[in-house]
This record gives sequence, C-alpha cells and structure tokens, in this order.
Amino acid sequence: MKILIIRFSSIGDIVLTTPVIRCIKKQVSEVEIHYLTSYSFRDIIEHNPYIDKKYYLENDLNSIVKSLRKENYDFILDLHGSRKSWRIKLLLGKKSRTFNKLNFEKWLYVNFKWNILPPVHIVDRYLEPVRWLGVRNDGEGLDYFLALKDEITIDQLPLTHIHGYIALVIGAKHYTKKLPIEKLLKLCSYLTYPIIVLGGSEDQPIGEQLTKSDSLKIVNGCGRYSLNQSASFIKQSTVVITHDTGLMHIAAAYNKKIISLWGNTVPEFGMYPYVADLKSVKVGIRDLPCRPCSKIGFSRCPQGHFKCMELIDQKLVAEAVSKI
Repeated sequence: MKILIIRFSSIGDIVLTTPVIRCIKKQVSEVEIHYLTSYSFRDIIEHNPYIDKKYYLENDLNSIVKSLRKENYDFILDLHGSRKSWRIKLLLGKKSRTFNKLNFEKWLYVNFKWNILPPVHIVDRYLEPVRWLGVRNDGEGLDYFLALKDEITIDQLPLTHIHGYIALVIGAKHYTKKLPIEKLLKLCSYLTYPIIVLGGSEDQPIGEQLTKSDSLKIVNGCGRYSLNQSASFIKQSTVVITHDTGLMHIAAAYNKKIISLWGNTVPEFGMYPYVADLKSVKVGIRDLPCRPCSKIGFSRCPQGHFKCMELIDQKLVAEAVSKI
C-alpha cells in the first residue's frame, strides 16, 4: 500500500504528525509512506526513517502534482485541510481523508468564550482518519530525528553550560504569544541556572539584550543556529521554558521537562506539549475574560493591555524551574 501524507506547515504542526507516520509504518504491513511539505520546512522530516520518500513544494504546484501523479497512491492522508491540499487531492483523484479541524468550536471559544472543544489532543485527531486501516495510537509520543552533523557536542558549549542549562525559547510567530522583553529580563534575573536563549533571526536583538544583562549566565543562540541545531540544544537541555511555538513540540518529542507559557492561545485548543515529562508545567492566566482572543495570534494585543502575558509572575516560573 502506498500512502501520501500532506502537511505543508508549520514547525510544530509537522512535528505533531510524527506519531501518525510511525504508527502507520509499524502497524500497516507492506506500506510505503510519502510525505509532502513546504520546502522551507524540509529539515523537520529530512531524517525521519519512517518516511520512504519526501516531496517538497516550493512555488510550482502543477510540477509537484505531475510528480505525485506518477506514484499512483492508494490513499492520501490530508493533515492540513487547506485549499492547496484540497486542490492537490482533486488533481490526483485518489481516495483521501482529512481530520476535523474543529474551526467552529474554536470560533465559539474565541468569540463567545464557550468552550465546547473535546478534551482530545490534536495528535489523536490526526490519527482518526486512519483508524479504518487498523492504526491505533501507540502512546510513544512525538519523534524528532537529527543528523550527526546537526548534533551540538559538549565542546561547543561554554564551560559554564557543560553541566546543564535551561533552554529558553523566546521565539513565536505572533507577538501575542511572547513575553515582553521586560518580563524576559526579569525572568532571567530570577533564574539561578545557565541559560541558552533560542529563537529565529528575528529574535536576535532581544537575545542580545538578555545576554548583556548577564553575559556569563546567558548565551544568545537566536538566529545563530539552524532549526535542527536548535533542536540539539533542546535535546541536551535540563529544562525548557518556552512559548507556544514549534520548539515546544520538539522539546516534547525529547520528553523534556517543559514550562510552557501561554498568552492569547490556550492548551484547550489541543496543541499542548504531547507526552512531555510528567513534571512539566503549563503557565497561563486563567479566568481572563478576553482569553483566548485568537486561535493563532496577533501582532499586538487587540485589547491594548496584554494582560495574558503581563500578569504572568516570573518568580513563580523561576520557582517552577527549581522544583523540577
């Protein structure tokens, strides 16, 4: 049997599809799995041993469809549910299924604060469309595979960090998912352990400000390492403090102790750290009338006060680190 899995973006969402890939590969006999994602996210699946063939979409959709048509798939598993994935399925003309995105339920929660979302993680919703194949959740969590060239070795770490460090993930796609710089500076001052700050190139200026506050304790890795190298830092860390972002799910794949910080989004959307260490903690301001204000995020707080992040107590976060 030949199966095509489609998920174009983004980091966390693709990582959350890895249990589906593994379960199909291990539970369906003589199955060949192909995976289609965006070229910019190729590093996430590049070294996954459960995928037999990878396809990367850049700009030419017709060209990729032409290549996929030659594969003559038995089944297409659409884990994106976008207009682009629907178009590809239509052009390939093969049997396909997708998952329930629960967009209406999320809309009700965001706009009226009526939470009728089922208490089901998105991983289990991703698995639902392949139950007809006899595939079940094996309970082994997420996967993230690195090549040897991406592994950070101990001699690449500062001497202050070789006996353990906190990975502080300050990046996130949207502003309303991130602690303001003043809160991050305060948090770092309360932490009594070495810190490596992780994020994209857009987070580098904030990382530099944090490093300047204590250059011995804090190392800025924002924008200096590839995604997979950042994943290696996560893998070797003792504790991970993170916003609701892709590296949070990579940390869960490595079964890390995670302190996740939640702003405008909420764990109830079903995308919290999946099978992370049992000592992990979710931090967010409950009973805030405006929260959640979006299922994704905004470039600024729509209410103007940003209480979902401003009210988070950095001392309590630091205490949670000490406890675990």
